[in-house]
Amino acid sequence: MIQDQIIATIEAYDKIIIHRHVKPDPDALGSQGGLAAALRAAYPSKQVYQVGGSVGDLDWLSQMQTIPDDLYQGALVIVVDTADRPRVSDQRFDQGAKLIKIDHHPNDDAYGDLQWVDEDASSVSEMIFDLIQQTPSLNLNAKSARLLYAGIVGDTGRFLYNNTTPHTLEAAARLIREDFDPTALNNKMGALTFAQAKLQSYIFNHLTITPAGAATVTIPLAVTLELGLTPDQVHAGVGTPGRLGEVIAWALFVEQADGEPYRVNLRSKGPIINGLAKAHHGGGHPLASGAKAMDQAEITQITKELSQLVADFGK
Repeated sequence: MIQDQIIATIEAYDKIIIHRHVKPDPDALGSQGGLAAALRAAYPSKQVYQVGGSVGDLDWLSQMQTIPDDLYQGALVIVVDTADRPRVSDQRFDQGAKLIKIDHHPNDDAYGDLQWVDEDASSVSEMIFDLIQQTPSLNLNAKSARLLYAGIVGDTGRFLYNNTTPHTLEAAARLIREDFDPTALNNKMGALTFAQAKLQSYIFNHLTITPAGAATVTIPLAVTLELGLTPDQVHAGVGTPGRLGEVIAWALFVEQADGEPYRVNLRSKGPIINGLAKAHHGGGHPLASGAKAMDQAEITQITKELSQLVADFGK
């Protein structure tokens, strides 16, 4: 079993460096930090590092470490929650002696010496929970449980998305038995700034919805600058259109700095949209994906394709 191979490999290395994807969400940080915390507790003699760039507004959840290049010599590197190599935060991830990929996205980029990819898992945090539970040498502790719970909550949309299974809820129930405050964590994860609330108002006021339920909105750079929002804070608006009963699937086109493509956030309540994302420089889950639009012409094309997907849904 691949999990047994992963544990055997972990036990064989004295240095372990854990990476995740750029612009991390709670699952990226939760699975990375949750695994690191469990390994540090189980193997106190090992050097365990969690690395990557800025975590934005999630610095209250997890902190990164800065390490020199030479630490990668003879090290085991584990990359979590990252479908493809270009999205790995800190591109030194391939400088170690061995590489493990742990992910729940489609395995389109099958990198790593060992790959554990489970597309049916709600989150990589749920996968790490399972790894801990089935490994006698590993045990949950308050640090790892807090992070893994945050990752599961984040990737299931507070257990609202269809990736929430009975096992997901059982995992969450086990995690909150540890010594951390899940209510405080939930409140922190759900909190909005006043500027983010204004962004949600902008989205509702400028949303276009087709009769079939395809919704789109473009968020100009001028709006985010006026509101004083960072790119990470803008992400709080991604789920906003889905709160409307009339909306089946939606796309947010977020204008970036001059010369950079629009960031496209695709979400769906039914139609599969990751194929659309792949066709436009992106990818992701069947109902939650990201893409890029190089210009207004590509925005128009994505809008047309999304509208057709929704119109065909259920026929």
